[in-house]
Amino acid sequence: MELSIVIFGLVAALCWGAGDFSGGVATKRNGVMIVAIISQIIGIILLTASAIIFRENIPSNIDLLWGAVAGLCGGAGLLALYHSLSVEKMGIVAPVTAVWSAVVPMSFGMITEGLPSISQLTGFAFAFIGVWLISRDENSEKIELNRIKLPLISGTGFGLFMILIDQVQSSGIFWPLVGARMATIPTFIIVAYYSRKLKISGIKFLPLIVLAGFLDTGGNIFYVLAAKAGRLDIAAILTSLYPAVTVLLAWVLLKERLKNRQWAGVVAVLIAVVLIT
Repeated sequence: MELSIVIFGLVAALCWGAGDFSGGVATKRNGVMIVAIISQIIGIILLTASAIIFRENIPSNIDLLWGAVAGLCGGAGLLALYHSLSVEKMGIVAPVTAVWSAVVPMSFGMITEGLPSISQLTGFAFAFIGVWLISRDENSEKIELNRIKLPLISGTGFGLFMILIDQVQSSGIFWPLVGARMATIPTFIIVAYYSRKLKISGIKFLPLIVLAGFLDTGGNIFYVLAAKAGRLDIAAILTSLYPAVTVLLAWVLLKERLKNRQWAGVVAVLIAVVLIT
């Protein structure tokens, strides 16, 4: 297995984890929709500028369509995630979303590309265990199906994004992701308008929102690079480790105490990376 898929996958997880941390802090003082919309606008500006600077050829309409459909799925997953975080404990939402967002593309990859090696399958298991231990709230009540419907929808949306963006046939990276943003931004604005949750005045922590946009975009770029470099299931598993980054940043920057089970999860994640590689 090429080292590039490991590097790209882990960098994507780093970007998404740090982006979730930045966006999560920003949403505490702003409406969820305005944070989501601004971060997506930052993304489309960054991606368009990158495509022009690197003189990336505009892909076919089919590839742009794949990007747009992927963006709609990812956008639906993002809205479901934010809504579920507003009504449910993060200890339930985070692990279910992260694990399920990996299961969907992993299953697709195994069907289309065959089973990976035994050591990599074992690494997948350690990755799931690690993400669950890191994110799980040990004080949460017993999880019922009704409480995880939104996290499952969110994970499905993210997983479908991973599958669909990998269907782009061109070698380009930036333009297909521009297509994804062109689909999500108007969708978010329409949802915000009709739900009357678009509050533009008095935006706080704008630099954090901008940073979240940069990091989310970086995560998308490096995930596409990882998926192009090797197997879809391996790219999906490596990028699904992003909750570990979010929790560790909260430990370092917000002085949130890590429990023993979370440290065990960190160890499990490190073992997973070694086994997968």
